[in-house]
Amino acid sequence: MQDLLTPIGNYERTRALVGYVPRREATQATYESIGYMCGLEIHQQLKTKSKLFCRCPAGIYQKDGEFDAELVRHMRPTLSEMGEYDGTALMEKRTRKNIVYRIADETACTYDIDDTPPFPLDREALGIALEVSLLLGLNIVGELHITRKQYLDGSIPTGFQRTGIIGIEGEIPLKDKTIRIIQLSLEEDSCRERSDVGHWRVYTTDRLGMPLIETVTYPDMKTPDEAAAAAHYLRFVARSTGKVRTGIGAAREDVNVSARGGTRVEIKGVAHIRWIPELTHNEAFRQVALLKIRDELTSRVKDWSGWKLSHVDLDPGEIGQLPSEVIEAHRRGDRVVAMNLPELGGLLTHFTQPERMFAHELADRLKVIACIERPNIVIDEMLSASARKALQRKLGSAPEDAQIVVWGPPEDIPTALEIVQERCLMAFEGVPSETRKGLPDGTTIFERVLPGPDRMYPDTDTAPIPIEWGFIEQVRAQLPPPVAGSLKQLRAWGIPEPMHGYLLRRNLVGLMRRIVEELEVTPRYVAHVLAHTLKHIEGTVPRLADFSFDRVYDLFAFAREKGLTPEIVEPMLSEVYCHPNMVLDSVLKVIGYGPVTAEQLASDIPTLDRKFATICTSRDPQARYHWIMGRLRKRALGNLPLAQLGELVERSISHE
Repeated sequence: MQDLLTPIGNYERTRALVGYVPRREATQATYESIGYMCGLEIHQQLKTKSKLFCRCPAGIYQKDGEFDAELVRHMRPTLSEMGEYDGTALMEKRTRKNIVYRIADETACTYDIDDTPPFPLDREALGIALEVSLLLGLNIVGELHITRKQYLDGSIPTGFQRTGIIGIEGEIPLKDKTIRIIQLSLEEDSCRERSDVGHWRVYTTDRLGMPLIETVTYPDMKTPDEAAAAAHYLRFVARSTGKVRTGIGAAREDVNVSARGGTRVEIKGVAHIRWIPELTHNEAFRQVALLKIRDELTSRVKDWSGWKLSHVDLDPGEIGQLPSEVIEAHRRGDRVVAMNLPELGGLLTHFTQPERMFAHELADRLKVIACIERPNIVIDEMLSASARKALQRKLGSAPEDAQIVVWGPPEDIPTALEIVQERCLMAFEGVPSETRKGLPDGTTIFERVLPGPDRMYPDTDTAPIPIEWGFIEQVRAQLPPPVAGSLKQLRAWGIPEPMHGYLLRRNLVGLMRRIVEELEVTPRYVAHVLAHTLKHIEGTVPRLADFSFDRVYDLFAFAREKGLTPEIVEPMLSEVYCHPNMVLDSVLKVIGYGPVTAEQLASDIPTLDRKFATICTSRDPQARYHWIMGRLRKRALGNLPLAQLGELVERSISHE
């Protein structure tokens, strides 16, 4: 995204005033001092055959540009049961978006585009949602009541998402505390956004309607690391069932953050849990910065109820040395307006996030609500002294005022003027409740007004669905081991903590237990094969067919049956990963395995030692040891434990 805004002016001074510290330097005391609070909404797709309210296949995705039909719609807000409009819906109405749906026959039907009532709820999805709810210790509801949650951004063609609460009030254990769960809901997924430029937003409907669970926590996390740990735990619980989807987009996190004196701000659709600490750290400090701006503004303006900006249309020729983007916009027919912001002098460059200032708060809303693409704003402090003075004369500005120049299509400028007026008034109040989008660099941008309860109302198309006690007990009888128990087992085995995430994420603790107990392999070595060797293979070796983790068990069992040492599994694993159905005897031939005795290996050591002396002048015993081990390792694999080979080499070297 292009941007003419760069940190200048008061940015560094106000960064220090806010007390911002990089996350890597922050401590528990840092977060206590700013009153950091965080809650999570974790969304996880379920691995079902069908979508939630129709019988279209779930999990089939269309490629960009591949579709059979296009549908264009314009969203309009509707009243809630209390006769109120939701603020988000009203905001979306102002954008005047044209919503384009690209539909593939294979993955969509008339239900998806709201031309057919919903089918009965998918029972497979209900069972999986119930399973996760029981694992979280939630109280299961007696009846599932479907409600409509309004979404006017176009992500759902109906304008609402069907959702229902499965369970309430549970908890999960972290290392040093317990995190409370508010509820778990079963709902339909939204469309995939393909582009959003100007007044046109394009979606594909392949993901639409896929079953999804949403787990909502209380704001019990008091540090960013706790927030990430809770998100990981909830992911591990869902994956322990083996009935959820994995991969890009299958799980998404909405993170709610506040700082003392601020308000709840939702960071929407965080793609990776590893982003959560940096995003929530910066959002908390953004709120601290906005509170500093509020304090400064209210000290300047005692009664701000009548605060109002003024504006004039601008011909760039009247003001010298404006950025070329402004001049080019005027030439192509855009309307250019200069605005005077009373009493905001110096505050547009006030720090809000790393490399972002208060002016970005205005630019973001101009992009989202007025649909004016970036670059869309230039501020007074970025202009030359002469251009700034000319602009102030044009506007009749006072010395304590700030000035901005905004440009865009003539039909969008009235909305732009309203937006700047509204956002400046919000600055007098502190932190606006809003939904923001997280960026990979750890900062956030405005996405929409934070939805409220007015967007929820009952679904009149779906009758209440009883959740029978017998069904609950049937699901309970087949629950996987709890994640807390798996963590306890890993610690008892002495598995290094950095390996825990991979083993739990891949749901491999049960497989480890089988190999350890049935095949008598040491837990630490099994963990090494899975969380180090296999993890490395996954990231570097192209797979030609579907690989099942059960093949790792087959490899250890094969080694035991053939009387080979377990270390032969590692070189075999690379081949089996690429060719899962290959006969294991053939794999031995491919990796060049041949039987050899300990005596044969020992007899080769003196020869190798002499060769080392001829090619290397180093007399370091460790260098000799590692060089000889490297030459013998491949032949020893499967024939002699590497620890015993090491003892043979050490004895041979020490006797010389």
